[in-house]
Amino acid sequence: MNVKARKLAINEERLQKRIEQLAQIGKIGETGVCRLALSAEDRAGVELVRSWMKEAGLQTRIDDFGNLIGRMEGKDEQAPILMIGSHIDSQPYGGQYDGVIGVLGGLEVAQTLNEQGIMPAQPIEIVAFCDEEGCRFQKGLFGSKGILGMLEPADLERTDKNGITRRQALIDFGCDPDRLEASIYPKGSIGAYLELHIEQGPILDDAREAIGIVSAISGPLWWTVELTGFAGHAGSVPMTMRKDALVGAAKVILAVNELAKLDPQAPTVGTVGHLEVFPDSRNIIPERVRFSIDLRDIDLKRRDEREQALREAIERAAIEGGLHYTITEDTNSEPRYCADWIKAIMHEESSKLGASVRELMSGPFHDALALSYVCDYGMIFVRCKDGISHNPQEYAAYEDVALGTELLYKTVLRMCINQ
Repeated sequence: MNVKARKLAINEERLQKRIEQLAQIGKIGETGVCRLALSAEDRAGVELVRSWMKEAGLQTRIDDFGNLIGRMEGKDEQAPILMIGSHIDSQPYGGQYDGVIGVLGGLEVAQTLNEQGIMPAQPIEIVAFCDEEGCRFQKGLFGSKGILGMLEPADLERTDKNGITRRQALIDFGCDPDRLEASIYPKGSIGAYLELHIEQGPILDDAREAIGIVSAISGPLWWTVELTGFAGHAGSVPMTMRKDALVGAAKVILAVNELAKLDPQAPTVGTVGHLEVFPDSRNIIPERVRFSIDLRDIDLKRRDEREQALREAIERAAIEGGLHYTITEDTNSEPRYCADWIKAIMHEESSKLGASVRELMSGPFHDALALSYVCDYGMIFVRCKDGISHNPQEYAAYEDVALGTELLYKTVLRMCINQ
């Protein structure tokens, strides 16, 4: 691809400086970031991005879900919104680019339109969604589901590891959880959604391709499983008489791993990334273990088969260990496919940029997953080195981020300028 020879419409230097400046908030080590949702660091990041939105000429607000929204008016103010977004909250051991390039790339698109004196046919809103990651309260997509009226009452009562409820965290953030209804978008008010994101996988990097077009987001199934046995002295209770909840959990964790690998050619993935042991003492037999299960696949039938096998594995582990168990479903979504007409625009515009791009599915979910239930959506991926993400070593070259942002800009021009 001969992209470097082309002059980009967006301001690559400004975009890079903003990414680097935002990375200083919640910085860990040399390259890592920790900006947990609704934390003081998250609020500082939101205020910084809000200042840039104002600088770009956008009207800004923070709604009661904690979403930061920058609005650019269109020629028809009543027309359905073109929404562009992602998130700036991070994992506790995260990188500088995950979510961030989608928000700052979208902001760069809006600022470039303003600087070029271009008014879109419809309003454009740039959104930094609250708590996409889901690591603090063990359930993500809070802000994007919130504006669509897709939350459950129990979502506000979920607690973090310090016992702080999401409701209290929202209050501490400056939001009013009793006024959430006012922040829900009316049906039909969002016309389409675009998101720029790092791939978080190795396909583009292995192929030495800077950007790609997303075909679909795989369907995530998130569970919280709790196994309960009986505590006893680690030195005196015979092995044959134990009801060890952690042993049962270990069997289930192995089952998750083996079931996800049944078909080596399939993109099925299964992960246990969070585990709590009670009473958490080296010389007491674990009485209760609570852990997460994350199962994803682009093929819903195959995922359903793995889910059933996993339920049987949990039942078997409980019977063998004399345990009781509960399974709480936190998230369940089928695979969601990107709109063909948006993908066609992206392919055409990437060719004009001198980039022949492939389509690839997304294993991770994104805020686009929630928006897909109310409007057509499209996503652009930017390669990340070695496919590393959710890790301080996460890295995307700024020239690749700029190219992805340029494609986003060209796509927006086609969608709501040169219709």
